[in-house]
Amino acid sequence: MHHNLISEQNQTVTPEKLSIFANFFSEFKIGSLLNKSGISKTKGAAPLAVFTIVFNLAFTGKNFFQGIVKDKKITIGKDAVYNFLNSPSYNWRRFTLLLSTKIYLLIRHLLDDCSEEVLIFDDSLYDRNRSKKVELLSRVFDHNTKKYLKGFRMLTLGWSDGNSFLGLDFSLLSSAKQGNRYNGITKDLDKRTCGYQRRKEAMTKSTELMEPMFKRALAMGVRAKYLLMDSWFSAPSIISKLRSHIHIICMLKDHPNWLYEYRGKKLRLRDLYGKLKKKPGRAKIKASVLVKLPDGQDARIIFVPSDKKRGWLARYNLLALFQRQQVDQRSFGDLFRFCNEEMENIKFIDALKVIMQMAMAAIHKSKSVSEKIVQTIMNAVMGAAIIFFGLDNNELSLMPEA
Repeated sequence: MHHNLISEQNQTVTPEKLSIFANFFSEFKIGSLLNKSGISKTKGAAPLAVFTIVFNLAFTGKNFFQGIVKDKKITIGKDAVYNFLNSPSYNWRRFTLLLSTKIYLLIRHLLDDCSEEVLIFDDSLYDRNRSKKVELLSRVFDHNTKKYLKGFRMLTLGWSDGNSFLGLDFSLLSSAKQGNRYNGITKDLDKRTCGYQRRKEAMTKSTELMEPMFKRALAMGVRAKYLLMDSWFSAPSIISKLRSHIHIICMLKDHPNWLYEYRGKKLRLRDLYGKLKKKPGRAKIKASVLVKLPDGQDARIIFVPSDKKRGWLARYNLLALFQRQQVDQRSFGDLFRFCNEEMENIKFIDALKVIMQMAMAAIHKSKSVSEKIVQTIMNAVMGAAIIFFGLDNNELSLMPEA
């Protein structure tokens, strides 16, 4: 019997045959999401088949050559895969947003308190130092090493509830300065395609892309109470633009041109800190002050100690979903909520028993109150607990006799 994962006769691939994530592909209707994103026509193979092969590479630890060219079980040719990955008409941003939103809505259903939700902007380096002919390859600054490297910067918008992080949108950025770009855009690229628009976006300043990325996430139904950002995005102009949509929490950078008004004077960050009274010792908050931004809006600046040593997308979201489904008992739905409420009552009663036992022991030791009064107080407290929580008298039967 022939056990190739792909039939050599009909050249078809299905998630059930090839993907270890078959249930995920089926539940989230990956084929339908691809179709909605304009990923519906390919040469030589079905889009879902090619996507499944490429998607598996991210989890098997194999590169393109090992996982596709050398693997004899993969009968889809490498040219078909190359064409699939390089097609400028495929809207991968829409696909990512659609898939991320589906996962987000599922995880959000597990939350007891939606005020825990935050959005996060982050900027990381995508190193391509060994590359020479990569389209839009540029000279980028690494904030960690303080050196310039060849590669790209990746601006990412994510969502978190404190337990899971989901990547929602990203933009792979070249340099906005033409002199820093080693290569340009492919000349024969159709300017009407979304691929061309992404390349134009890559040559745009990251600060101009943040608001559109944020609005796209909101349009998909993602919600959050705060937007978190690192110091790279802490310019007052950026804060002013984004805070019209959401509350901002961010690290601040001591930039000579970023000024904050305090008591009628406009000060840079270090000068502002110098005028404040600090809390002594190892206080977690050294100082806190209300200031005005250049747009006239109020903002609070909090100074905290720092040791100065601080330190994906579809694949990471899938792992985050699996982790929550396996670990988070709230994925059991109403059963969890019912049991959780029961556990809260039990914990309270156990704590109440211990407190009452300790109180009775202390009263007996002091001998300042009569036994009758002690028993009257205890009966009143326990009776109120029974009425308030709707408990059975037997649940409090472990109380020691006076």
